[in-house]
Amino acid sequence: MRDLRALPKAHLHVHLESTLRPATLRELAARHGVELPSGSAFQGFRAFADANSRIRDCLRDPADFRRLAREFCADEAAQGTRYAEIRFTAAAHGERLGDLAMPLTAVLEGLAEGEAEHNIEVQVILDHSRRRSVERARRTLELARRFPERVIGLDMAGEETYPLAPFAQVIGEAKDAGLHQVHHAGECCGADSIREALTLGHTERLGHGFRVLEDRELTAEVADRGIPLEVCPSSNVTLGLVPNLAGHPLPDLLAAGLVVTLNTDIPNFTGTTLTEEYQQARDTFGLTDPQLADLARDAVDASFAPATTKAALHRDIDAWSAAPPPPPMR
Repeated sequence: MRDLRALPKAHLHVHLESTLRPATLRELAARHGVELPSGSAFQGFRAFADANSRIRDCLRDPADFRRLAREFCADEAAQGTRYAEIRFTAAAHGERLGDLAMPLTAVLEGLAEGEAEHNIEVQVILDHSRRRSVERARRTLELARRFPERVIGLDMAGEETYPLAPFAQVIGEAKDAGLHQVHHAGECCGADSIREALTLGHTERLGHGFRVLEDRELTAEVADRGIPLEVCPSSNVTLGLVPNLAGHPLPDLLAAGLVVTLNTDIPNFTGTTLTEEYQQARDTFGLTDPQLADLARDAVDASFAPATTKAALHRDIDAWSAAPPPPPMR
């Protein structure tokens, strides 16, 4: 079996704030007087969101955000990620800290530093919690328009029990502005949330989307249209959405002919890197190296990376696949 750290990967669904290194998180919490949540298993999405808000509160000044972004680049590059699209809740941080643009500006500075130091390319998708106001969603769009060279998309995230309808105008304006739409759907709620994301949300990928299997007709439609799923198995287990990794529907998603990409979502809660997501797919579901390479290729194709980046990644994935596996250990 080949080394999965060496497999060139694209990471399409990861929330930047949830990538804080444990040591960095403890340091920032102590500096800013934030009591960190205990435990990493949650009964329902709301419990997770409450815990996550305390982690986000550890990010207070520009240096915190720059460090977060710079360390993200280092950690991802170390595990073979060559291209990433991060979710970042910029407007929420900006409102909390009284400076709308500061958090995003600092993150972009940190990403530039991290990209220069490591062989990685990162683009930004701004997300907005559906629980929050339309006015904040509009400020999220305003930020995206201010940084068009790095912000490529918009995501209506958070609890899917809150409908997309109130945000229809903002979504339409974002689409008209050339921003990609990649909304959360089919995570906490079922087929109806996916249909809403596809129609009203104009989503180009499904953030999670694994509950598409609850509706056979919708599954066929999503497969026929080739709409990629951003599947995050460890996150689904951590949030109690599936009972355990062995019970995850990843094999059924693949068997249904859906375009599946592997992602981490909230790695500082799951304790799982992107490489480990691939490793678990190998160990738990018996996916072969050619199948894992196909997952990596699908992530590249599903990304919004420039054509040159996609071509380079495909060449390197092919090289990884063609290399002979190491001899078995004696």
